[in-house]
Amino acid sequence: MKQLVLSEWLLTQLNHSDFPVRMPNHRRIYEVIRRAITTQILSAGERLPSTRSLAEDLTVSRNTILAAFEQLLDEGYVASQTGSGTYVTYNKHDGFSKSIANNSIEEEKSAELIVESNAENTYVKLEDSIGLSKRGLAACGAIKEHQSQARVHNEVQPFTPGEDDYAGFPYALWRRLLNRQWRTPDPALLDSSHDGGYLPLRKAIADYLRVSRAVNLTYDQVLITSGTQQSIDLCARLLTDHGDCAWVENPGYWAARRVLEVNGLQLHPVNVDKEGMAPSTKDYRTTPRLIYTTPSHQYPKGMVMSYGRRRLLLDYAQNCKAWIIEDDYDSEFRFEGRPISSLQGMDQNGRVLYLGTFSKVMYPGIRLGYLVVPPNLVESFKSGLYELQRPGQVVIQAALADFIEEGHFASHIRRLRQIYGERRRLLQAALAPIATVGARLSTVDSGLHLVVEFDSICDDVHIAELASAQGLRVYPLSHYCMGESTEKGLIIGYAYSATEHITEYGSKLAEVIQAALKQ
Repeated sequence: MKQLVLSEWLLTQLNHSDFPVRMPNHRRIYEVIRRAITTQILSAGERLPSTRSLAEDLTVSRNTILAAFEQLLDEGYVASQTGSGTYVTYNKHDGFSKSIANNSIEEEKSAELIVESNAENTYVKLEDSIGLSKRGLAACGAIKEHQSQARVHNEVQPFTPGEDDYAGFPYALWRRLLNRQWRTPDPALLDSSHDGGYLPLRKAIADYLRVSRAVNLTYDQVLITSGTQQSIDLCARLLTDHGDCAWVENPGYWAARRVLEVNGLQLHPVNVDKEGMAPSTKDYRTTPRLIYTTPSHQYPKGMVMSYGRRRLLLDYAQNCKAWIIEDDYDSEFRFEGRPISSLQGMDQNGRVLYLGTFSKVMYPGIRLGYLVVPPNLVESFKSGLYELQRPGQVVIQAALADFIEEGHFASHIRRLRQIYGERRRLLQAALAPIATVGARLSTVDSGLHLVVEFDSICDDVHIAELASAQGLRVYPLSHYCMGESTEKGLIIGYAYSATEHITEYGSKLAEVIQAALKQ
């Protein structure tokens, strides 16, 4: 497409596309060019206009164009060649071959289903019931008893001794917002939440996700939960039956595996590579009901799932009627570049359930998270959440809604990025000497922990124990793996460690690693 034609086409799309009002210009331009690439209006190998000429044609600043191009570069849609220009690198993905899928998958039944409740019959409409498990259908009615969620341990904690640093949290402001709700409490705030959560908070979350994470949603699709574990638990209860298969990343988030196991699922580990979750031909022989993944910042290793891998996963889920749980657990903390777009935003078939948490942005004990479900599951999930969990903390939800709507949330994130970014830089500098003994320090520019990788012959459990003897809490990478894994290393959390102690204890940890690897 010639430069002038491309500029005119972009102007037309920018003027007529239905973007959120608050979406910045660089994000609009990025979205329009990305659509042109994925729909092959711009073909692979085609050279994009220079940022200077495109800025002139679109009557925007060059920095705006540069920001849009940087996002496209980060996500692999284009590549920059020094002295030559920027070229489209995306090739149309053929999609997952249906021949790989299990041909014995039966068509889902289309009969209307009735679920018996305590007081009266509750009719679950066909469009809401398709895809629900037997247990999910029962949960949408009346459940007299519900199983308590198993407690889980070993979350990534401070590597410095005895510290839980929350210096970045605005205590006085938060107290004022809570007091505002308690001065003249609405009686509805004192009851359980029966419609997916406090409506103003759900609207605020929808607006935030639409702009910052490119999530495709309405506020009605947002459910407020008590955090990541409850969100995963709800998905497992309503969408699976005992004995169903769930794909999980390997290495991956142990707490997600625990929740899925508690719900009777058979876990199938799928290895990760530099492009994220990497299903093999052998993996495709095991058809999953759920696929749990962390595409924007793989937990714990940190890589970003590539566009091609995302497309493959979405196509596969559609073909085998699997549900994808996208855990976007720390997307706010990307210290260089811009946030990576969500997998959910690419989903055209309603197979992705997107979840996030406020525990890392606010404080762990707030126990508030959110779950974005496909439109046809909204009513079923609202009913299931209420019947199984009787969610509450509506006063805290109301205060959090004010915190977001009044702009404090955005300011708080900016402040935390500065604090955590500085801690990350200090820790990386303190750990730099470990390169002399062959240890590899992760270079991922996001998240709240670092990964140190060792050769497969190392005993990372023993090294973690040596660190523990020095009062340093770190975790062996091998404990995040399923089966016999060659992944060896340490997971080092730094978010809740005081900045003034990072260098001291980071240097001490480097000495432990060096001494262990020299033996």
